[in-house]
Amino acid sequence: MTLKLWTVLVWLLGLLLVPVRAQTSSEALPTAMDLHEQVHRIPVSVQDLYGRREQRQIPVTVFKPAGQGPFPMVVLNHGRATSREKMAQPSRYRYEQQARYFVGKGFVVMVPTRVGYGETFDGFDPESSGGCSQPRIEPMSLAASDQVIAVAEFARSLPFVDATRWWVMGQSVGGLTTVATAWRNPPGLQGAVNFAGGTGGDPVARPGRSCSSTQIEQLWKSRAAQAKAPMLWLYWENDLFWGAQAPKDWHRAWVEGGGQAEFHQLPAVGQDGHSGFSIDMDRWVPLVDAFLAKAGYTQAALPPVPGPSDFAKIDEIDKVPVGAETRQNLYTRFLASPLPRAFAIGPGGAGFATGDWAVGRALGFCQARRGITCKLYAVDNQVVWRN
Repeated sequence: MTLKLWTVLVWLLGLLLVPVRAQTSSEALPTAMDLHEQVHRIPVSVQDLYGRREQRQIPVTVFKPAGQGPFPMVVLNHGRATSREKMAQPSRYRYEQQARYFVGKGFVVMVPTRVGYGETFDGFDPESSGGCSQPRIEPMSLAASDQVIAVAEFARSLPFVDATRWWVMGQSVGGLTTVATAWRNPPGLQGAVNFAGGTGGDPVARPGRSCSSTQIEQLWKSRAAQAKAPMLWLYWENDLFWGAQAPKDWHRAWVEGGGQAEFHQLPAVGQDGHSGFSIDMDRWVPLVDAFLAKAGYTQAALPPVPGPSDFAKIDEIDKVPVGAETRQNLYTRFLASPLPRAFAIGPGGAGFATGDWAVGRALGFCQARRGITCKLYAVDNQVVWRN
């Protein structure tokens, strides 16, 4: 065999192995010990728009509050990448930052990585709508929501979950999945939150123009009256996948079809409001808080921020009750970061965050990897630490 032929064969073998690497990398992901993170793999059966049915094992990331429970549950659903290459990553969805909020509210959070993504990216794609010319939205909606319902059924086997009280939520195609799950009314479903739900968007080739807009409008209008659980729909003005008008049309169609959903279009955020679920928690959390409170879920997701203390001034680095290396490295970086910001410390750990949801993220960075309980040391320009 010539060297040139051998090189080509090695290159081809490398291409074939790409999905295998995606499948085996899941366990290398970080683990939020303070959220008691677990990974379960459950069997699901799904059918694509061509009638092909397959069975797969999908990973489900589970976060839970401290204690035995049983706790109510949120099934949190991911979106869809804009290319097949990106559909293999990440190997397992987690949404730790958002899950941390819901666990703080007292929910178990279950995040399925659906068939055709991550570990199960192998050529079978039950969430394909068939292309932009005449997309078929219902088959992909049913395939995705079938898996949500399978997760809810599996949850009944977990002693710390009260599967008679659960909520479905999701972003982008995960929001589309949420709407489909709501109109199917599975047992125990109490409510649904749709974050920027839809499909058919391309922020590069067709910014702000989904090729499935009309089909989504027609489907949701035809199914709206079947939904019984209360719904909250959250979209952003500068969504580069759908634009500002399509979500309003979808909501109008839903209401005209006999459905009910509280609708909010939030102001523009970042470069693309389609990512608001991840980058605009400061604005969507109060809306979700109020929505959940209507169903009796009023537990605060974060501890209250203490008022300023006289422990130290913000720039008195030597007084921060952590090790010298942490003071010099982590705390000096915190001091150099813009507002809003927060710094948290605990036994053997520390963490800081700046920007959106800074307090929650700082506590999470401090607690997650060691499973410890942390407290706020400083918020913005004030030390709030008390011994």
